[in-house]
Amino acid sequence: MIICLETSTSVCSVALFDSNGIVALKESSEDKSHASRLTLFVRELLDEAGISANELEAVVVSKGPGSYTGLRIGVSAAKGIAYGADVPLIGIDTTLSMFSGINDEIRKKYRLDKTSLYVPMLDARRMEIYYAVYNDDGTRITDITAEVINENSFSNIPGNIKLLFFGNGAEKCNNVIKRQNIEFADEFRMSAAFMYKPAYKAFKEYRFEDIAYFEPFYLKDFIASQPKKNILGK
Repeated sequence: MIICLETSTSVCSVALFDSNGIVALKESSEDKSHASRLTLFVRELLDEAGISANELEAVVVSKGPGSYTGLRIGVSAAKGIAYGADVPLIGIDTTLSMFSGINDEIRKKYRLDKTSLYVPMLDARRMEIYYAVYNDDGTRITDITAEVINENSFSNIPGNIKLLFFGNGAEKCNNVIKRQNIEFADEFRMSAAFMYKPAYKAFKEYRFEDIAYFEPFYLKDFIASQPKKNILGK
């Protein structure tokens, strides 16, 4: 089994998986609950499954971007568990976990197809967001970016391509971005349950972090600018 810790937003979420999928999940959306609940959730899941940390195959953590404090708490806990139990540590891009949370129900609801693009968004501050763009098969086609949103944001993507915006950074874009052919998945909520596919892929490929030197991907220092090039290369 592997255990996944998600603390990049206000949601504190821990999931336990085996090779067939999710075994158990504990989470809280109470703000600033990470420090008090995270390790408690880990202990409760392990106890309920009847295993110790030493019996885990790996510890997985959302590595960012996202909340500075949340990421720091999550990564510190994950490193402590992995080191103490002598098991591998895996870091997963937060935006990839978010993409993995888009299911067939959401795709059907917003009439998404193979040409649609997915834009997981994390709230930074003021009108700033962290985001990346994924195509339908989960390939990331832009770097993870920090940007100040304005009415011309995403105008570099052809208007005939539908974009799905989701995550806690999407809501403040709703009345700002003027581009057509956008959908906002307001029902999306962050969860460690979304980490299953990317976590097991990384595990099978032996993509482990160096426990001693691994740090969150904060993406804090940046120069906000509008992209000059069409990201699809057209």
